[in-house]
Amino acid sequence: MAEVKLPCGASTTTLAMDDHMELVRQEATLPLEPEPDIAAGVKRALDAPIDRPPLNELAKGMKRVTVAFDDPTVPCYAPVWQAALTQIVDQLNAAGVADEGITLLCANALHRQFTHEELGKTIGQALVDRFGERLLCHDAEDSANMVHFGHTEQGHDVEVNRLATDTDLCIYLNTSCWRAFNGGWKSVCVGLSTYRSIKWHHTPDVMSMSIEKNQMHATLEQMGAILVDKLGDEQFFKVETVLANPMQLGKMWSGSVAATRKEVLSLFAQKGKSRRDLLDEKADIVCYGVPAWSPYAAYAKMNPLLTLVSTGLGYLGGVIEALGKPGCSVVLATPCKDEWDDVHHPSYREVWQTVLADCKDPYEIRRRYEGAYAKREDYLEKYRRGFGFHPTHGIMATYPLKRLKHAARIFVAHADAPLVEHLGFIPTSSMNDGIAQARAIHGAQAKVAVVKYPTAFNRQ
Repeated sequence: MAEVKLPCGASTTTLAMDDHMELVRQEATLPLEPEPDIAAGVKRALDAPIDRPPLNELAKGMKRVTVAFDDPTVPCYAPVWQAALTQIVDQLNAAGVADEGITLLCANALHRQFTHEELGKTIGQALVDRFGERLLCHDAEDSANMVHFGHTEQGHDVEVNRLATDTDLCIYLNTSCWRAFNGGWKSVCVGLSTYRSIKWHHTPDVMSMSIEKNQMHATLEQMGAILVDKLGDEQFFKVETVLANPMQLGKMWSGSVAATRKEVLSLFAQKGKSRRDLLDEKADIVCYGVPAWSPYAAYAKMNPLLTLVSTGLGYLGGVIEALGKPGCSVVLATPCKDEWDDVHHPSYREVWQTVLADCKDPYEIRRRYEGAYAKREDYLEKYRRGFGFHPTHGIMATYPLKRLKHAARIFVAHADAPLVEHLGFIPTSSMNDGIAQARAIHGAQAKVAVVKYPTAFNRQ
């Protein structure tokens, strides 16, 4: 009998395969040739924008420029930040913009702010030392430095950090597009925005990685249209990136938000493969291992809410609807422990212990709890000055429980049983044991999809 190793926390677990199991490989990036010289790849993108003059011409005569960039939660482990930001600053200098007129702005949205030491590991210590107090993190609760631009036709607030709007130019460096989830107007209208604006598209049903008919990005494009109408299309210069793998650059473009987004989506349409096409026939049971990884654990620690829900059902759980029949069983493997990082995820423990003890329906959780958490002064203080995630982020981490509308039950191997049972999931000693229990429900001939995700790791 063949065996397959799957991610399981910081290690792996072994699953014995049989004739009714089909292995499905799920890659995180596109099949692209890696750029052998990342500095050269960046230079080509900056020297030949799609629909803008080169940056060193565009910025001539400008005095104040903000260079915003993706925060370290983005799953990019290539030195894209360092290579691109250095060249962007050099081109601004060549255009006559002095360092004193440049602000580097980490677009962390409702994620936590990062220390200069952490940013030094991400964008390079040389840039941290060079810009010092002009290297900032976005503060979504700093109302004095937010500008409200009105509402979309649907009544959605459009609110953005004034460092992006009250300067001569805002350049935004996107370091990785993960499917169609990030990039485009999400960079500015989420990364540099507020809860009042973000709440309209960060909902259980609207958040999406889909390349086609992506409702989240449709909303964000409407918000971006408001900014363009108020400020002009020339206010924003975008650098957009697709990785060949998490460690290497694939393709990079520069230009307007619309033009660079179009290139990204075109590439994904050409090279990407829909998860719904990975199996000829839907499975009764879907299995995969959960690594000790979350984008929200960059320079931080995992916790049960991140492991079992946000990563387990969220970032990895798209295969449940794509590969599994309605009412399918899901078998996960993770050595999840009752461990919490109260500094970086201050609201998470309370959400787990109190909110999820009361309700496990993410739609109801959002309706009953999210507004109150958005006003929690104790957690807001930790977000603004203590390097903690915004209090609403713990609520948003429950959204992937929406998968339970499709999956009838979740088995979890190797985790602490009380944690698994707290969510109404079923603890099991191994993946094969979980599959056996699921087959007792679906039948001995039940089709099993075994999804093998690539190894993942957090920044430390």
